[in-house]
Amino acid sequence: MLHRGPDAGDVWCDGQAGLALGHRRLSIVDLSPAGAQPMVSSCGRFVISYNGEIYNAGELRPELEAAGRRFRGHSDTEVIVEGAAQWGVEATVKRIIGMFAMALWDKKERVLYLVRDRLGIKPLYWADFNGMLLFGSELKALRANPNWTPALNRDAVASFLRLMYVPSPQTIYQGVNKLSQGTILTARAGQAPVITPYWSLEDVARQGQASRFTGSEDEAVEALDALLGDAVRRRMVADVPLGAFLSGGIDSSTVVALMQANNPRKVRTFSIGFNEEGYNEAVHAKAVAAHLGTDHTELYVSPERAQTVIPLLPDMYDEPFSDASQIPTFLVSEMTRKHVTVALSGDGGDEVFGGYSKYYQMRRFFNAMDRLPSATGPMAAAAIRAMPRGLWPLLAQAIPASKRPAQLDDKMMKLAGVLAGGSDNFYRLVVTHWPEAEKLVAGAHAQQFIADDPGATAFIHNPIERMQYLDTATYMAEDILTKVDRASMAVALEARVPLIDHRVVEFSWHLPPEWKASPGRSKYLLRRVLDRYVPRTLIDRPKMGFAVPIDSWLRGPLRDWAESLLDEGRLRAEGVLDPAPIRAKWREHLNGTRNNQYLLWDVLMFQAWKERWLPNG
Repeated sequence: MLHRGPDAGDVWCDGQAGLALGHRRLSIVDLSPAGAQPMVSSCGRFVISYNGEIYNAGELRPELEAAGRRFRGHSDTEVIVEGAAQWGVEATVKRIIGMFAMALWDKKERVLYLVRDRLGIKPLYWADFNGMLLFGSELKALRANPNWTPALNRDAVASFLRLMYVPSPQTIYQGVNKLSQGTILTARAGQAPVITPYWSLEDVARQGQASRFTGSEDEAVEALDALLGDAVRRRMVADVPLGAFLSGGIDSSTVVALMQANNPRKVRTFSIGFNEEGYNEAVHAKAVAAHLGTDHTELYVSPERAQTVIPLLPDMYDEPFSDASQIPTFLVSEMTRKHVTVALSGDGGDEVFGGYSKYYQMRRFFNAMDRLPSATGPMAAAAIRAMPRGLWPLLAQAIPASKRPAQLDDKMMKLAGVLAGGSDNFYRLVVTHWPEAEKLVAGAHAQQFIADDPGATAFIHNPIERMQYLDTATYMAEDILTKVDRASMAVALEARVPLIDHRVVEFSWHLPPEWKASPGRSKYLLRRVLDRYVPRTLIDRPKMGFAVPIDSWLRGPLRDWAESLLDEGRLRAEGVLDPAPIRAKWREHLNGTRNNQYLLWDVLMFQAWKERWLPNG
């Protein structure tokens, strides 16, 4: 765990209880030994090892001091452990604002608590092997135990190939779990661990729908500006150099604008660029930085440098993970860490404020369908499915090249699914990579995904809000936040995400849906806040994302590497993945008839992970 905490480390043991807590420290607040972990409360009852940051420690500390708690330093860790001793673990966790994964040992009651933050910003893995409880911030910490023999979870492989991440509570290993966000695991000797929620996105969504914001739009802008400003200010507290990632998009620009508005000195901002057309946001970031007056640093990365990151990914992510923006996220983290130890990020804005194009694409589509007879959808779906798939590429040739959709047959099959299944099916189709992943993995059964159960979101009336809910509960935590945590902590950089302060998430659910995602005005209210600081002309442009040209790399410099991992004989000998559909996708990609970059990247990331961690499994 040295990469996550290079500054210090220690171990605390209770031999009688058979318990040990280990910690590696990245010193952010109170750099003195008074902030070291594992830390024991002043009364001696509680011991803590935790990763993260608490942003309201300065408000909780005076209350604890008034209750008689003694403090040795000014770290946020001390506030948590003293709070647990004074108020109890759950009551303390409910009062703190922050990101955290923590282990708290109650010496008096002989109870261990494992706690993960509300939105899943910080990771926590655990396993119970015949009464031996293992836990850590990364899977490699569990692998260090010589009494555990890791075994592949084939069901998790199928889930990964469908979603490009392994969804909670599964992990890639049999018997190992992710602790779900917003929960507390309680462990007592001789008893099975018990997991209970202390914060629920479902409760937040229900309460938000039941009591919508009743003020004017201008009042909502004012309230959101103030709340985001508070969230940003809290995340600027550090005893080490601090900066921000800046892509020039709405989310990161809002964070940086609020940082600069609350800082008399120039904020340090960082972005990376690529020379490939269609993949470079650095020029937009530079323009926003110039307008806000930040101290801006940018790095243009060559394809050769970006490709050197690929061999590091299995170690960095511990389990298969195939969001290719993991590469630029690591590169910007690596560059940023040379200058600062903490960086604020704009992640989460799309999920919370309705930024993804799929939200308003779905609304536009179903608004059109509502004007047609109810039987139109199922009939059209049946007609599409009745046509031979090979006919669609031929029909595509009749469309002018400038307007011709890529992979028309795939798009038509997805359209048929939407027409037959409605908005819930739309979401499932959009997020699915390999639609029949179970058939690709020998002996696998992918776990039920929350989106597979329409009843799980039936309480949300607006279809776009249902998609936002699903994205916040799954994609944001499992993909976006996982990507940022592993990439940043690989270089000992703490990334803070003010747009998903839980108070901001709760506020957003009270807003009318049309103030978030709607055709032509995604993230509407967030844009109105940003308008106060940055001209719309610097921001308004098509959403680009944080991507690299994997498609051309696979046909060029990465071809030999990919071929070795996708070799038919190798796949057959390993006995996990069915070679036939994979080789078919690979041939299509190489001959240019189809861009299968995402499907192939899924398989390649699994194969690279397996080669590193389970070569014989």
